[in-house]
Amino acid sequence: MTSTHVFWLAGRQATGEDTFDVTSPWDGRLVGRASVPSEAQVEEAVATAHAVRDEFAATPAHVRAAALDHVSKRLVERTEEIARLISAENGKPVKWARGEVGRAVSVFRFAAEEARRFNGGEAQRLDTDAGGEGRLALTRRFPKGVVLGIAPFNFPLNLCAHKVAPAIAVGAPIILKPAPATPLSGLILGELLAETDLPVGSWSILPVPNDRMPALVQDERLPVISFTGSDKVGYAIMDSVPRKHCTLELGGNGAAVVLADFASDADLDRAAARIATFSNYQGGQSCISVQRVIADASIHDRLLPRIVAAVEAQVTGDPSDDTTDVGPLVSEDAAKRVESWVDEAVAAGATLLTGGKRDGASYAPTVLTDVPADVTLSCEEVFGPVLTVQRTDGEDEAFAAVNDSKYGLQAGVFTHDLQTAFRAHRALEVGGVVVGDVPSYRADQMPYGGAKQSGVGREGVKFAMDDYTYERVLVLTGLAL
Repeated sequence: MTSTHVFWLAGRQATGEDTFDVTSPWDGRLVGRASVPSEAQVEEAVATAHAVRDEFAATPAHVRAAALDHVSKRLVERTEEIARLISAENGKPVKWARGEVGRAVSVFRFAAEEARRFNGGEAQRLDTDAGGEGRLALTRRFPKGVVLGIAPFNFPLNLCAHKVAPAIAVGAPIILKPAPATPLSGLILGELLAETDLPVGSWSILPVPNDRMPALVQDERLPVISFTGSDKVGYAIMDSVPRKHCTLELGGNGAAVVLADFASDADLDRAAARIATFSNYQGGQSCISVQRVIADASIHDRLLPRIVAAVEAQVTGDPSDDTTDVGPLVSEDAAKRVESWVDEAVAAGATLLTGGKRDGASYAPTVLTDVPADVTLSCEEVFGPVLTVQRTDGEDEAFAAVNDSKYGLQAGVFTHDLQTAFRAHRALEVGGVVVGDVPSYRADQMPYGGAKQSGVGREGVKFAMDDYTYERVLVLTGLAL
């Protein structure tokens, strides 16, 4: 019998009157049932978080750090169980799910480390002008208030961790809303946090339905919103609350540039293998998966068949099988959308080199060339296992092709030349440039976010902690400096 997963209201287990089923996108089996909080329960969570905000902000760093360390260690102990849960509800191959758990382990560990050294204060002498004689300024950071964290389905544990861990590290209460398609992985964090000594009300994990979120977004007691998801939803949230602080991570259509100097057989083999893997990992459902390959004309004809062969070598199938590279998309509707975009591109003149077939929620790893610039596949984030390849002539044309997008999250540049790397860093309108690899690399401690319509603000533990806090200056007078 499948159990109903409770939610976490002000640090305690709770159930609502309604539930919803969570099913596997691979075979449709019932993975679990999630209990839905009532409006009264959501109000209790918000009111309790708002009431405890001063107490939590004053909680000693060692208490917050110990709680974060505990979660990190418990994630290690439960890695296989949690990875299997992620794979079941998300469709992610279990080998990638294990990697996601490992990343969440690091996120909580980084947050524990940062909690111990964050907000030590910066002293500034003010007697650099005559009017400041005998005065010293001490600047510290304090939480802006309760954080509303809204997480997506594609990394249902780690992106929840990126909301929760920085908030606890700075002493900001958080209400986490996991994605409706994948709530169970986020609710696991509640089990681990409940084993700590954090103040009552400092955290809640509530699988609130999307149609009830506008009221929560508008609530003035939640001054900080951290959202990861689509640009349409993210900017709608920001536009609806212009006086709130919003961090938005909104995705992109990541480009991998392969330049003329990356030309040996070994270079091209490596580039093709990395591109094939990271256009298809997570079923292509990653904001920094490779969607566009921009290949210099001098190496294009040697690289393209290598990419096709490497893509065709990806093992598709049951996500619970350790040998599977590519599982289903999160739903059949998602796969149908990808199918329609590819069909549109082919009808408009694109050449389909491999893939292009759908089976339920699964879509075959796909490579296209000659894709017209005005079709949906060229303009939007596909969020599926689809790759386009285009030929460019020289570095400037390649960089211009990267920038010819409304998105700007990350880009990869395959080159051996250090000067080219620095020119790429200056020229590319993205939040991150990865040299010698695909754009899909993310270290969870580094600043992560985009330019243009890829969002505002930065994630990454320390940078999110800065985002959740503000500077407050203390001026001391009458000192003998």
